[in-house]
Amino acid sequence: MILVTNDDGVLSPGIQLLAKRLKELDSVVIVAPDRERSAAGHSMTLHRPLLIEEIRDSVYSVNGTPTDCVNIAVKGLLKEVPRLVVSGINKGPNLGDDVTYSGTVAGAIEARLLGVPSFAISLAARENYRFADAADVALTIAAMIFSQGLAEGTLLNVNVPNLPLSEIKGTAITRLGKRIYHQMTVERVDPRGKKYYWIGGGEPDWQREEGTDFAAVDGNLVSITPLHLDLTDYAVFDRLRPLERMSYGQSGPGGSDA
Repeated sequence: MILVTNDDGVLSPGIQLLAKRLKELDSVVIVAPDRERSAAGHSMTLHRPLLIEEIRDSVYSVNGTPTDCVNIAVKGLLKEVPRLVVSGINKGPNLGDDVTYSGTVAGAIEARLLGVPSFAISLAARENYRFADAADVALTIAAMIFSQGLAEGTLLNVNVPNLPLSEIKGTAITRLGKRIYHQMTVERVDPRGKKYYWIGGGEPDWQREEGTDFAAVDGNLVSITPLHLDLTDYAVFDRLRPLERMSYGQSGPGGSDA
């Protein structure tokens, strides 16, 4: 059984087409938010009850985040642990720094934390979404995971150019790129003279670097970025070793009196 979720809401055409295509591999259950929860990140609802509604056979709506949906599905709702969790198809890309905000990616992260192989898939478009083509890509990746598995603690972040499959040039295994945000926060004044703010103003740019997810999608390639749950920066260990020799509660460097 495959569990499908998203952050665009249970009625999004992206998740519906994804589920339909993945049924070629196994049975599919949709457990997704009842409304759009974009940029929810890896947030979990702890201070109110969550309501689940079966809106049709094997399709469940949850008044929570993508993380809530996956956690509830794996830990309580489903009678068996899914073989795979697929989160998407997202309306818009999730590239570079986007993964830290993305509810779509968070759904895949939660699955991996629960020990279930997973990937997130997003369509690099703002309109005229080619969900059916992206669903074909998802089917190929899901079949590969069923065949070869994924390394422990690893999930995949997939971004698909908004093109017919015949115009996609191939697949690139990539690293996360770097966003450049312009006018991220917009300040305005309401009719009563009180300031308010919109976050997300302006279209972000990206640093031009080969090997990144941005460069791949810009070159009409499907980007597959392996992400790992271990966020430890091992390369910095030696630089931080002096901290191990410090004694706290005493003045001066190294814990000695200055």
